[in-house]
Amino acid sequence: MSKIITTAKSGIVSKVLEWTYARAINGFGGVDSAYQLGNDYLKSKGSIDQQVDQLIKWQVTKAASSGFFAGLGGWAIMPFALPANIASVMYIQVRMISAIAYMGGHDIQSDQVKSVIYVCMLGNGTKEIFKEMGIKAGEKFVRNFIEQSSKKMLLSVNEKVSVNIASKLGSKGLSGLGKAVPLVGGLIGGGFDAASTQIIGKVAKKIFIDDDKSFSILEREETGIPSLL
Repeated sequence: MSKIITTAKSGIVSKVLEWTYARAINGFGGVDSAYQLGNDYLKSKGSIDQQVDQLIKWQVTKAASSGFFAGLGGWAIMPFALPANIASVMYIQVRMISAIAYMGGHDIQSDQVKSVIYVCMLGNGTKEIFKEMGIKAGEKFVRNFIEQSSKKMLLSVNEKVSVNIASKLGSKGLSGLGKAVPLVGGLIGGGFDAASTQIIGKVAKKIFIDDDKSFSILEREETGIPSLL
């Protein structure tokens, strides 16, 4: 039964990822697209590392606010607030990753880069997905992945990401009885969303900006904070 539920959730997650990706690339509701966001930070002072760090810092703040306000309703409105929170935070994160990829000189409309963007959503679980797929790490990791990946492989990667995220949704939805108390619930939700967004941003930076050494860094570094949801 749990496998059936996870499969159903993964289908929803897949649709939400596609929805958020399309709007992150094209802009949505008056919010700048990933291209505009990336260009804004590329015009700012400092090195590319500093520019990306500033972008991540601001997106973490947004994710914290989104999580906080969505969690204020407590148990009474959670069936409605939680999906909205998940979708809004995923939008913030996908847009952030896409902007970082663009700042690193990657074509964020290509199917290959889109798949890597999705994998970044797993945070500390990123390296495991590539290992499961039998994708070897090395220098110029993203470039090699883009050159070697087939359509079948991309579909498989995207599916694994959706299943991985879906399997974590239940644990977030039941992450603490503090959700029953509106203010505490907001603090818990906002804090977790901020932490996961920061991890995801760091992973995206290592993959899309520090391409030469991205996978080796991911192998060495452990933050001890759960990935994504």
